[in-house]
This record gives sequence, structure tokens and C-alpha cells, in this order.
Amino acid sequence: MAECIFCKIAEKEIPSNVVYEDEQIVCFHDLEPQAPVHVLIIPKKHMASLDEVSEEDQALLGHLMVKVRDIAESLGLENGYRLVNNCGEDGFQSVKHVHFHLLGKRKMTWPPG
Repeated sequence: MAECIFCKIAEKEIPSNVVYEDEQIVCFHDLEPQAPVHVLIIPKKHMASLDEVSEEDQALLGHLMVKVRDIAESLGLENGYRLVNNCGEDGFQSVKHVHFHLLGKRKMTWPPG
């Protein structure tokens, strides 16, 4: 999708501080971190939100979920982390491309805020 900032990052049209990348996903540091470690994990395939995911996306999103542990380990998050997905306007999704926030290196509170 030409106007999607995350698609542009995945295509290397916009530079980012990449933590992990393979053929299906890319993980990079958030520009406005909410924790000492705050990265975004995105599929390279454009999907506006989890509401638009189809059955054909199961393998891709499964791959992304399996890689979360490896990414967390590489970032030194052995004591735990939070994985967040915001979906839609009321869910505070600011970029219309499926993405997960991986946050760590601080004690998380509940409720999130």
C-alpha cells in the first residue's frame, strides 16, 4: 500500500532501527518508546487491522507470534514483557497496518495506561 508508513519501512523506503527481519516480518524500534525497550513487530504483507485478517494469513501471523519469543530474548527481556495490538479507532490504532508493540525492561502495571 503506497501511503502506508509501515509498508514503506518494510520496503526500506523509510529508514528504521531494525532489530529483526526475515522474509515475512520486520521488527524495529518505536520512535516514541513507552518503555525502556519498545519495538514494533509488523508483517510485511499489508493488513489494515486484525479485523481484516483472513484464513490465508494464519501461517504469517503464527510465524510472527513464534518469533516474538526470539525477539524478546535478543532484547534481554528474560524477566518478562508485554505484547500489545491496538485494533481500530476505539482501540487507539494509529497506523492502519497490523502491528504489535513489544515492551519491556520495566515493571508493567495493570490496567495498562
